[in-house]
Amino acid sequence: MKTNHCKIIDCTIRDGGLVNQWDFSIEFVQDLYASLNEAGVDYMEVGYKNSPKLLGGADEAGPWRFLNDDFLRKVIPQKGTTKLSALVDIGRVDEADILPRSESMLDLIRVACYIKDVDKAIELIQMFHDRGYETTLNIMALSNVLETDLNEAFEMIKESSVDIVYIVDSYGSLDHNDIQYLVNKFKDALPNKRLGVHTHNNMQLAFSNTLIAAELGVEVLDASVYGMGRGAGNCPTESLLTHLKNSKFSLRPVLGFLTKHMIPMREQWEWGYLIPYLITGTLDEHPRSAMALLASSERDQFTEFYDRMMTPEAGFPQKKPE
Repeated sequence: MKTNHCKIIDCTIRDGGLVNQWDFSIEFVQDLYASLNEAGVDYMEVGYKNSPKLLGGADEAGPWRFLNDDFLRKVIPQKGTTKLSALVDIGRVDEADILPRSESMLDLIRVACYIKDVDKAIELIQMFHDRGYETTLNIMALSNVLETDLNEAFEMIKESSVDIVYIVDSYGSLDHNDIQYLVNKFKDALPNKRLGVHTHNNMQLAFSNTLIAAELGVEVLDASVYGMGRGAGNCPTESLLTHLKNSKFSLRPVLGFLTKHMIPMREQWEWGYLIPYLITGTLDEHPRSAMALLASSERDQFTEFYDRMMTPEAGFPQKKPE
């Protein structure tokens, strides 16, 4: 398996923040950065660069939900070889809040959108590109996208300034055949773009799907330490570090961080493979209904949950995740 071309983006702070309202201590983030840097990880995604005035919840969320450049400079005063990344959502970022890359701690800004907003995402990417940042376009919920809509999007993306285009398995519903199909489709449609992959672990396939994408030539692989991420979580960073055939990656530096931080955090917060997430992944559904079930007194009623999901007209009360 050839994976020398692969780069890793660790999303523990950004995607993991969806589990705990971005309630990570400064020590946690500093220790994570130090261990990832020593392990040879290429990027650490240190949160969202959305603007608090355009999105509620700034008071309840930790500082990694709305990154401030001065704050980030204090947290990581000295960068190593691991670059810093942040994610933004369409309509939630103020241009005035984005410094030129030469004045920012960030190297890479990633834009997440649904298929209907690809044109808006490309406009935003152009602004980041003009300010000197590396950029990615992450089209979410690909498993629900119509072929014709995807082909239309490809025509726009092909001509855009975006560096890396992502295959995103938002619902954790894709298997190896789907990944192979999508990677080949993206490669054929966008021969001038680099590709990335972001997987979720609803069906215990995040790691294997990521490896399949890598073997097919996808360059940038998203992961998080101990798989920490929304719902069923992501491909574990430590699994990639030990499995990718690339001499620069090292597992050992991350093990101490896992012991110190992730084991206690896993006792406080719940994420990862759980049966309700398997059910929503199998049905190609957003995990919010599984999250609602797991927050209720009926969390272990798997058969009843499955039956309700199979007959949505029965009216299962769905609670949106924070």
